[in-house]
Amino acid sequence: MSSASIVPETRGLSGDDAWKVLKRVGWGRLAKDAFKRLRVADGFSHARSLAFMISLVAIEGLIGLVGLASVLHKGSVTAMIDATLHRTVPGPAGQVLTTAVTQAQGVAAAHHYNALLFGLIGGVVVATTAMGQLERGLNRIYGVEQDRPTLKKYGLALFFALSVGAIFAAAFVCLAFGRSLFLTTNNATLSSTWAIVRWPLGVGLTAVAVTVLFRYSPRRCQPRLSWLAFGSGVSVFLWGLATVLLDLFFSRSSSFGSTYGPLAGVVALLVWSLLSSVALFYGAAVAAQLEAVRAGASTPQDAQKVAESDPATDRGTVAAQ
Repeated sequence: MSSASIVPETRGLSGDDAWKVLKRVGWGRLAKDAFKRLRVADGFSHARSLAFMISLVAIEGLIGLVGLASVLHKGSVTAMIDATLHRTVPGPAGQVLTTAVTQAQGVAAAHHYNALLFGLIGGVVVATTAMGQLERGLNRIYGVEQDRPTLKKYGLALFFALSVGAIFAAAFVCLAFGRSLFLTTNNATLSSTWAIVRWPLGVGLTAVAVTVLFRYSPRRCQPRLSWLAFGSGVSVFLWGLATVLLDLFFSRSSSFGSTYGPLAGVVALLVWSLLSSVALFYGAAVAAQLEAVRAGASTPQDAQKVAESDPATDRGTVAAQ
């Protein structure tokens, strides 16, 4: 149960306001209070649920992509996906996704449209569920106890899955497949320019997608996008840091594979998804806590909610009666 204090709505806040509040409260205090807000909002439970959905979306999306490549008779696309996964997804997690690609390729070879339909429909359903879970987690971080009505909630989640999901997909293409996009061209200038531009473009698209979710997913009136960019910047930075550190660990660890055996890839994919989800929700907690400080309600935890949820308090009230 969430015991996070409600963040008062403050309309019209911009990035300049965020800088002023940040200078007053300091990075250290903000980081500590944001972590406490994440914890008392049960953010780690929401992160675990979202991580499971992210893992499913990754596998479903790859199956759909391989199915599309099979329908178009583009075997080179599957080979590029396989090589990219080895480069970009941390350690054994990449092996799991590569196995999924190989199996999907076998299915697609015999049934051209089955893998495509299964991947696309399954991916959209799971991504919609993930966006619904994201709304619930963000609401609790801001102290909002009730989500939107079911039809409105999942209708908006479907819209986010198709729109913001497309931005995430474009960012993934830039970061993961970008190196291979212009290899077949004879324009050396274009290839070298793209090799540099794709990194800030991919990171920028990811930050834009996260900021949009922070702005429109919670059930409350949010500040401007420039204010929420602080939280999304924290999320993107922590996500990138977690990916790099996991890659270093998996590439240098000789005991991980022997400990988990065939399950090593599953464990690695879930750990990566969990850390990515925690980074996302922590960035939202930073934005929420910054707004709470601006509104004069800087305490992350609501004492009244804690008292209401404490069984000892209930027993004491009954005894007094």
